[in-house]
Amino acid sequence: MYWFFAALRRTYRIDKIFYGLIFLLVVYLTGCSSNANSMLLVTTTSTENTGLIDALVHRFEEKTDYRVKVVAVGTGAALKMGERGDGDVLLVHSPSAEIDFINSGFGASRTQVMKNWFVIVGPAADPAEIRGLSVDEGLKAIATAGSAFVSRGDDSGTHKKEIDLWKIAGFDFAPTAQDWYTATGQGMSATLTIARQTQAYTLTDKGTWLATSIDSDQVILIDQEDELLNVYSVVLLNHAAENINHKGARAFRDFMLGVETQNMIEMFGREQYGESLFYRIN
Repeated sequence: MYWFFAALRRTYRIDKIFYGLIFLLVVYLTGCSSNANSMLLVTTTSTENTGLIDALVHRFEEKTDYRVKVVAVGTGAALKMGERGDGDVLLVHSPSAEIDFINSGFGASRTQVMKNWFVIVGPAADPAEIRGLSVDEGLKAIATAGSAFVSRGDDSGTHKKEIDLWKIAGFDFAPTAQDWYTATGQGMSATLTIARQTQAYTLTDKGTWLATSIDSDQVILIDQEDELLNVYSVVLLNHAAENINHKGARAFRDFMLGVETQNMIEMFGREQYGESLFYRIN
């Protein structure tokens, strides 16, 4: 039985509409062989798209007795799963939503473990002429020009950040009623592909862009602003359900803060892409 479930272990990228159905299958399968050494990590699509989560889980399993199954969804979906106790630990990247999660009694603690930056990417021709502008000026220019903008529109950490940035730019909410604005309802990699195909602008975490788009004709146009900082945190659940592996969750949090892991995060992808996809938290 162990080998059967070991063969099933993989990282799932789950689109907004179908993640619940697939998760129920995971719960059914893992429930048949649950034990103190098994844990379910709910994380974001960016850690999967870049390959980082596979590397981290592999190292965590080498250093401990735990066997980890991973579900990768948008942060909004991950937090909903956490509310229900559908998982043992979260690795997410929407600080304000995480704080609300804890203040609502669903989370026991939130620990920042790594970071990178959001960037605005688009066609090299840059029809709205946003290159070199601040992020709020750039979004205003896109709106004024009516240039195509593609949003994830999936309540992910990236989507939540995008909404915040539109507000900074003077919009009460993302301009969903505009014909130049399209929401994909999909993960970051798929959204980047759609943006490339339609010659549109989009907001993405830089790690996913580096891992999936470096050889495309899409370019980074706005980068490295304070408003674009993207912090990832491990959130422990405040859930009394007996099936929650709180001990394993704490072990994963401590692993993420370890010097070896922080160095691993900092170096991940550097040789292949010429720069790090993620950075140590301090």
